[in-house]
Amino acid sequence: MSTDFTSGPKKRIVITGGSGVVGRYVIQKLLSYGHEILNVDQTPLDNPNVHTLKADLTDGAQAFNALSCHFQISEPFLEEMRTPDVVIHLAGIPQPNRIPDNETFRINTLSSYAIIEAACKLGIKKIILASSITVYGVTYAETNISFPHFPITESTPTEPMDVYATSKVCMERVAASFEKRFRAMGKPVDIYCLRIGAVVTPDRHQEVMTSYLERPREWKVHGWSYIDARDLGNVINRCIETDGLGFEVFNVVNDENTLPDGKAQTIDWLRSFCPETEILDEQALRGQMAPISNEKAKRLLGFREEYPWREERRKWVAREIREER
Repeated sequence: MSTDFTSGPKKRIVITGGSGVVGRYVIQKLLSYGHEILNVDQTPLDNPNVHTLKADLTDGAQAFNALSCHFQISEPFLEEMRTPDVVIHLAGIPQPNRIPDNETFRINTLSSYAIIEAACKLGIKKIILASSITVYGVTYAETNISFPHFPITESTPTEPMDVYATSKVCMERVAASFEKRFRAMGKPVDIYCLRIGAVVTPDRHQEVMTSYLERPREWKVHGWSYIDARDLGNVINRCIETDGLGFEVFNVVNDENTLPDGKAQTIDWLRSFCPETEILDEQALRGQMAPISNEKAKRLLGFREEYPWREERRKWVAREIREER
């Protein structure tokens, strides 16, 4: 499948956390659109086309300087130092229980605050923040709880009980307040928060999708939804190219559910497996549509998936057949 994405003017972009597994694929996708990128991370990125600036983003001064520096090391520095067009904040602790909870909260909230504040005060007009579908409260709950309804949209209540998702809710609230503040000052800024689903990278596509297909009952925690890392890059590129929305929140998932084909009718599965959960919109769950809705990203950003998992599966099944021969 090939999706024809229109590509606007090339941008100077600062990405935080670009050395991570997900960030690498996002950067590669954005480079393919011709954007110029500076990576801000604690560890270097193994990409010769992108310089990494090492910084602790919980320090407001370091965040400010990371958004107001050269994109490459040069002897001498001949290019003028210019403010970037876009900031993409991916950095942070990606799950609870990797480090103590108070540190997860401190790092995630302080770093996101520092980036938002620095970007707004530097006059950067586009800020894209990595939030998470965990804000809906199911993924890292202390017990097996149900989603409040289906489909899950951006208006679904965000009531998590874990520190990771709570830090994301805090980030979204900070973003909304800064957007409102700077709009009132006559200096409008676009801040888009992406509630990203479970990310599937190309190198783990077969492994992850096989687990979804073999054990579908276990994956309510992901809302039987996912996002291909390359399509995450496509969503971010659509955010870069879409101006004037102010503060917005978007679910970032691919179109279809992650259920085996024999169970793939979304609404039938939800009615049998989650009978306690209200169905608000049957039409939105028609066929194999994911229970977490990406309709808003399609409508406001013009997102179109490029890597549907069933098509990707056909590729690796065909590869296995060739290898067996």
